[in-house]
Amino acid sequence: MSDVVNAGFPLLTATAAVPAVGAIVTAAVPAAKRTAAKWLALAFSVVTLVLAAIIAIDFNTGSTDRYQLKESHSWIADFGVRYELGVDGIGVALIALTALLMPFIIVAGWHDADPQETGNTRWRPTQGFFALILMVEAMVILSFEATDVFLFYILFEAMLIPMYFLIGGFGDRAHSGSDQNAAAQRSYAAVKFLLYNLVGGLIMLAAVIGLYVVAGTFSLSEIAEMRAAGELNMATNTERLLFLGFFFAFAVKAPLWPLHTWLPNAMGEATAPVAVLITAVVDKVGTFAMLRFCLQLFPEASKWATPVVLVLALISIVYGALLAVGQRDIKRLVAYASISHFGFIIMGIFAMTTQGQSGATLYMVNHGISTAALMLVAGFLISRRGSRLIADYGGVQKVAPVLAGTFLIGSLATLSLPGLAPFVSEFLVLVGTFTRYPVIGIIATFGIVLGALYSLVLYQRTMTGPVKLEVAKMPDLKLRELLVVGPLIVLLVFLGVYPKPVTELVDPAVKDTLSDVYPKDPTPDPEPEVAAK
Repeated sequence: MSDVVNAGFPLLTATAAVPAVGAIVTAAVPAAKRTAAKWLALAFSVVTLVLAAIIAIDFNTGSTDRYQLKESHSWIADFGVRYELGVDGIGVALIALTALLMPFIIVAGWHDADPQETGNTRWRPTQGFFALILMVEAMVILSFEATDVFLFYILFEAMLIPMYFLIGGFGDRAHSGSDQNAAAQRSYAAVKFLLYNLVGGLIMLAAVIGLYVVAGTFSLSEIAEMRAAGELNMATNTERLLFLGFFFAFAVKAPLWPLHTWLPNAMGEATAPVAVLITAVVDKVGTFAMLRFCLQLFPEASKWATPVVLVLALISIVYGALLAVGQRDIKRLVAYASISHFGFIIMGIFAMTTQGQSGATLYMVNHGISTAALMLVAGFLISRRGSRLIADYGGVQKVAPVLAGTFLIGSLATLSLPGLAPFVSEFLVLVGTFTRYPVIGIIATFGIVLGALYSLVLYQRTMTGPVKLEVAKMPDLKLRELLVVGPLIVLLVFLGVYPKPVTELVDPAVKDTLSDVYPKDPTPDPEPEVAAK
């Protein structure tokens, strides 16, 4: 395969094009062929996974090139916009995560869009559901590959459209109240998601235009060359304003407190697979963009904003965890837990140390896997009982032990138990933060304590205790559901014991990114006796 890549095969374009073509083909399947549409969507997602694996295999961690597998073509020549792609180790890791999760999301949502017996043969909700999922996958993968700022912006905004319809048109059926009330709640969540992200995107658009006025190009590589040659004349105040424009949009997507309020609504009203798509895949575009664009384009402004960003991240960690403790809705609890976890990721990015940023990147991957495992099992649980309320469960482990066991592993991963994947990344983030900002690191550890509280209380209230009458006949996980959850749990254990494949992949890119802001890591203070000598 290396020969094919070296011969000029556009591997990055192909990896994004396959799910895009899959979306079109799936949407075109006749209304009566719902099952065929599902299998087609799954097949296209598996092919995408194969291509993503080839990218990871062909990526050379020892290369001196910042971006590899580059593609560059003129797009809108009059405005200097190019179709320019390239990947570093961070992009490769997140492309692999996206491609890996998508088959599980599709299989988990196998029956989520089956139409009711309405007699309307022209409406094809199943085809539309899976086509929208594949379109989101295509846009997310391409956003991880884009090295042209304007191209990235287009993708950053365009992915909102299919996500809006997935949240508003294919919501969770387990809703207390009337069908009309459920539809209103879904519509509210979808509109809130769209408006928050559109406002962030519009502010970013102004910053993108401002960047072009200053630099005369949208290309990351060209801007880096201009900066290295001392040809980029960007005033301090201008750089800071542009940084704020980019960062605001990414903080909404991330989501960072206080711009987070759309996430609990969106995850609560969406189906479990779509909730995974939101927090495990789409939201990673925000944190990825902080590394690729904020730090690389605006290094001095990134240093200037670091204290405030760290405080906001710290608030997200503690605030998200506290609200998760008090939740009565299972899916909203996972949403607030994710807000806390994203706080750790952003804290690691802006700790400005290699340990912190490596941990943050690893956290993106591990959070995606752990949240997918927990949310999908929660979705299977909710579909059996027809309720998202924690109080409606009890004693599930006695009637569905496999479901309870997988739910326990997902909960333990959420609290970053040693031996499971999130522990390594959280540890690296804290070590990297302590090195430069010890007070922030100390306070952030309270988030770990709260994480243990909400995770274990959730398991205790739903899975242990007397068996409630409504769950007495609850069936255990079926084969399809085991095929979804089983591999995710294996990955959680594998990466918890042996994270080296991911850390080796991302470390060179992290060092390159950090060097844009700081020439080297901080040196720990010497012991008093050593200093005296």
